[in-house]
Amino acid sequence: MCFADFSKAFDRVNYWKLFKQLLDIGLSAQIVSLLAYWYSHQRVCIRWNNAVSSSFSIGNGTKQGGILSPFLFNVYLRDLIMTIMSARVGCNVGGMFVNILAYADDVVLLAPSWWAMQYLINLLAKCADRIDMLCNTDKTVCMVFPPKDRRKIVNHVFPCFKMNNMNLKYVQQFKYLGHVISNEERDDDDILREVKAMFTHANILTRRFGACSVSVKIALFRSYCICFYGMELWKSYTMSAINRLRSCYVKCMKLFFNYPKYHSVTNMLFELELPSFDTLIWNSKARFKRQVKNCCNGIISQLNLVL
Repeated sequence: MCFADFSKAFDRVNYWKLFKQLLDIGLSAQIVSLLAYWYSHQRVCIRWNNAVSSSFSIGNGTKQGGILSPFLFNVYLRDLIMTIMSARVGCNVGGMFVNILAYADDVVLLAPSWWAMQYLINLLAKCADRIDMLCNTDKTVCMVFPPKDRRKIVNHVFPCFKMNNMNLKYVQQFKYLGHVISNEERDDDDILREVKAMFTHANILTRRFGACSVSVKIALFRSYCICFYGMELWKSYTMSAINRLRSCYVKCMKLFFNYPKYHSVTNMLFELELPSFDTLIWNSKARFKRQVKNCCNGIISQLNLVL
């Protein structure tokens, strides 16, 4: 896998190439004209403390945080993605050909061999140059997943991949869309990420909202400490890692709601009407299975064979 990083991706969008691509996908000329007027007449200024600079125009880039920006950026990358997909070099996922996954500017290349991956990296760099995008070689990294059958391992060390004549780094784990992916295909590191995040959130809540009423605290705890991002994806992990998160959940609850250290966990959950840790895991996995079962995406439907 190659996790590609575009340097200032949203800021480098060329307006006129974007508007041409919007017309190519069949968007109304009136709407494209309106967008062209909006984006070509933007003026911004910079505020520093109480001082405001004079206004100046912007010649490229989409508004980060704007409701239209993800759609516009997806259209802008459309030709790049289609070119790589049509290369017919990639992996077989349940009988489907897959060589690129993209979520806005977070792009991942997949290939079954070193030469195939280098070909896709070269193609990505070439396509990115056509649309005025620049890959950041310092943040673009590669990961090798060894085959589960050790007899099929052909090498333990591989040459560095190159992009624009620059070497790309190999990593053993990478945080993609908030989820830590490991080349050992284990979820311990992602669980430990959640442990650190929960302690951080609980300490901040205790410091800032420790004097609030119980009902307010419950709402805050549900919002900031029960949202275990990616929990439903955990499949391969040690009991030590999951027990650390289970213990962290109880400790943070006692800390925020000011319960004694040895207070009964069952009674505490009953009094606060909060779910137990095991209930959270069961609910998230059940909800995820239902979503996968009802999804019509060909790649995601392959998960039914695993779940």
